[in-house]
Parts: sequence; structure tokens; C-alpha cells
Amino acid sequence: MGTMRKFLGVFVLGLFCISCNDANEVVSMQSLAGSWNKNKIQELTFEVKDHQNPKNIIFVVRNNDNYPYSNLRLIGTILDDKKKVLSKDTLNYVLAKPNGQWLGSGFGDTKEILFQYKSDFKFPKDGQFSIGVIQAMRKDNLPGIEDLGVKIVNVKP
Repeated sequence: MGTMRKFLGVFVLGLFCISCNDANEVVSMQSLAGSWNKNKIQELTFEVKDHQNPKNIIFVVRNNDNYPYSNLRLIGTILDDKKKVLSKDTLNYVLAKPNGQWLGSGFGDTKEILFQYKSDFKFPKDGQFSIGVIQAMRKDNLPGIEDLGVKIVNVKP
């Protein structure tokens, strides 16, 4: 029963994300199946069609109750289509309140939270780009992270 409920929750969230997309937003998601090896780079690929408009880059993280920490450290690298590094950052995001209550929203034991990565980022040209993300939590296999994604949103004037 728990697996069915989890599947239904993820399905509804996915359907919600797809139905809410507009022309000013690109979403790329990657399933981690509840465990993230520290040596595994998650590559989130997307296309930029209007590079002249600055973008907000937002990480989407879905975690469950098996995640053992209140924060998540990441190393994010923005790459162009020739794998040239445009930006590389070490990041620390808070996933829970000091009392242990998860931040974000969601069904059952899965929570989704959005984290600002870049504001007003200007891509140098139209085309394919990717963001490589590795977990920097000093644990070989990090449990409890179900999905990782990125939203690219045009900055509103």
C-alpha cells in the first residue's frame, strides 16, 4: 500500500508540474530512486531559446523521510553544449526546520522544495545547456533524495 501511495503522489506531482509549465519556463527532472552516490553527477539538460532574456535558475529537490540531514550541500556546474564551464558553485540548502519538520510541500513522506540557484543569469547564446550537480554531503550513498531537477524561468521585466 505504501508503494502505491508513493507512486500515486509522484505521478500527481509530475502531472501537476507538466500542466503548470508555460512558455517562459523549462523544467528538467532526474529520478535518483532514493539514493545518490557521491561520485554520480546528475546532469540536467535543457534548451535556451531566448538567451537575450535573463533567467532565474531554480533547483527542485524531492526528499523523503529517509533523508538523514536537515540540509543539502551541492556543487553545481553550468555547462554549454561544448562542455565549457560557465559557472561553478558550492551550495548549501536547508531542507528542515530546527525541530526536524521538513520544509516544502507534498504528499505522504515525500516533500518537494525549490531553491534559488542563480538570479538574472544570462546565457551567452541560444542552444543546449546542462547543469551538472553532485552531492557534497561526505556520505558515499546519500539516502532519501528521490528526484532532482532544475527550472529555468524568464525573469519578468
